[in-house]
Parts: sequence; C-alpha cells; structure tokens
Amino acid sequence: MNNSRPTPYSSRHTILLGLTTTPGSNWREKVKEIDEFGIKEVALFPTYLEVNERQELYGLLEESGLRRIVFTHLRAEDMSTDEVLYLQNRFGCELFNIHSHKNEIAPPTGLDQFRDKIYVENAGKLDRLEEVAERYAGLCIDFAHWEAGLLQSDSNYDNFSHLIKKYKTGFAHISAVLKKPIYVDWDIEHKLHYDLHTLNNFSELDYLKKYTTYLPEILGLELENSFKEQLKAKEYIEKMIVER
Repeated sequence: MNNSRPTPYSSRHTILLGLTTTPGSNWREKVKEIDEFGIKEVALFPTYLEVNERQELYGLLEESGLRRIVFTHLRAEDMSTDEVLYLQNRFGCELFNIHSHKNEIAPPTGLDQFRDKIYVENAGKLDRLEEVAERYAGLCIDFAHWEAGLLQSDSNYDNFSHLIKKYKTGFAHISAVLKKPIYVDWDIEHKLHYDLHTLNNFSELDYLKKYTTYLPEILGLELENSFKEQLKAKEYIEKMIVER
C-alpha cells in the first residue's frame, strides 16, 4: 500500500498520517515505515519528546524520503524560533497548533512572529478558548475531544459549534472514540476517557459521520498506531466521507 498513490475518490479533504510521540507510539518505527510505504507528507506530533529526542527525530526524517510536514503540534514550552524556522525551511511546514491552556494566552516566548500560523486546539479546559483564538490564527479542531466532551456532558462544549462558525479552522485532529470510557495510564488527572490515541476497531471512527459538515480541508490522524494501520484507517475515513 502506498500513501502517494492517487486517491480513489473525489474529495476536497487531505487526510494525513500522524507521526505521534505519545507513550504508546513507536515513532522510530514510524520513520522506517515512511520509505516502506512511500509516504511523502505527514502531520507531526512531537509533544512528548524533549529537545534531544526531537533532534534525533529530525535527523531520521532528513534521511528518509519524507518531503513535507503539513502541520506540527508545537511543544510550546521549549520549542525555539530556530526550531520552528527549521521545520518551515526543511520540511515546508506552515501550520502549527497549541493547546488552549491559560498560560498560552500570549504567544510562547520567541514564537510571536508565527502567531498567524498557529491554531488553537480544543484540549483540556476551554473556558478561555475564545480569548486565545482571538490572539492566534483560529482553531484546530480535535474531533475526538469534541465528541468525548459531548458524551461526558462537558459544558465547555455547549457553545463550541458557535465558535467554529466565528473563527477560521486551519486543520483538524482525528483520534479514536470508544463506546465505553476507560482510564489511561498517562493521565495525571486519572479520569475516564472516551477519546483515545490508539485505534482498536474502525468503528471507533464512526463518530465522524456526525461532523462531516465541519471537516476542514486538512485532517491529521493523531493515532499511536503504525503507519501500516493508519493507511487502512485513512481509507476507512475516505470512504466514510465520500458516502456521507
């Protein structure tokens, strides 16, 4: 299976494989899969990597056949201007996202110049999401967070569809949503989660049928699964979109 082949359907959406770095993701093996499957562009999620690990990742990517990183989830607390410029110049990355945490009302130190390229994700508490979105380029929608919020009757999402109409959506994240919530090891809050970064069954993507009218042009799979498995998930979503 080759990610660079023409898609078998007509769609205005681009679905990217996600090079994730969360605890369950083997990012070094994913880099190896880039050449195995002829992958030319990805979405990058380096949010669990310290600076030295990110440098290792970039070195491995430079040795691969990857041509472009379409968007990057910034690790705003320790990513420098030089690192963002590197992603732009070496991999043509022009889209970035951060979380809507209270300490990110102002641009992270050194990243102010990229404000018009940074989109704010609906993650965690959303009480100041609109305030943050006002200061950046717009929204990065995480559809799994949105669906999980509704399933858990999270009042933060009562007005979310209104915000989407008000602000530009640059791109979106797609993860799995479970039928029954579970506890996950990495969550320091130790709460139940419907949304998960590991896809165990294609049916865990079916929630997207509710959101097809909100899908932006660029969608990235935020999944710990291998690229081989993500390619199958990509095809499943493509079919879902064209049949809506």
